[in-house]
Amino acid sequence: MPLEEYYNYFLILWSSTAVIVFTILFFKDAPYGRFNTSDHAFQIPSRFGWIFMESPAVLGVLFCFYFFYDLIGMPQTLMCLIWLSHYLHRTLIWPLRAELHGRKMPLKIALLAFVFNTINIIIQCLWIFFLGNYLEEWITSGFFMLGCFIFYIGMYVNIYSDNILMNLRKTKGNGYHIPEGFLFKYVSCPNYLGEIIEWLGWAILTLSPAGLVFFIWTFSNLVPRAKANHQWAIDRIENYPKGRKSVFPFLY
Repeated sequence: MPLEEYYNYFLILWSSTAVIVFTILFFKDAPYGRFNTSDHAFQIPSRFGWIFMESPAVLGVLFCFYFFYDLIGMPQTLMCLIWLSHYLHRTLIWPLRAELHGRKMPLKIALLAFVFNTINIIIQCLWIFFLGNYLEEWITSGFFMLGCFIFYIGMYVNIYSDNILMNLRKTKGNGYHIPEGFLFKYVSCPNYLGEIIEWLGWAILTLSPAGLVFFIWTFSNLVPRAKANHQWAIDRIENYPKGRKSVFPFLY
């Protein structure tokens, strides 16, 4: 059986797993961040955990880019740079900037995320470097340009929202406070909305099954998480705006 057939069968299985995870997360909150509890026996510093679990997404692309550079052209090179523009921020810049001093996360969460990111980067790189067929003209195509625009709109929304949350703790102290301004006027988790938009853009600019599957996983993970965060805030933060939606303005 050719590699592409194995690849497609795995993507079907992997997408089905995302749907299962999506369903489970509406009934059980992933135990990190505000939902972490001390009853998890093995805990690691959150800053180290974030860097560790996101690192495959950076190292995998750099590895493939170095060893298979002769096989690729400008479209694949730009895709790698676009990918790294997100993951260098998520792996290094955000964990070093975020107020994570003294905070812990369960080791099993970091390990599961590490495994997910390893599988995901293998899926993406197999398509970009081996299975995808991108001619030089792809970078001027409508799909590529539209996808890039959507990707960086999402990245802006994600980072700007994170900055509001970081500044909130710097000005009002530790704990959870009501964020104001920007898309927080409409939703509780615009940072998650931004990331969902990003990977929709990635799916469009690559026009690939790999990109689509990653978008499905992002949606499946972050939408239930946003709902849980939204309900948590309503239940525990005094005068929290009940008119806000969880993640999609005016919708959900």
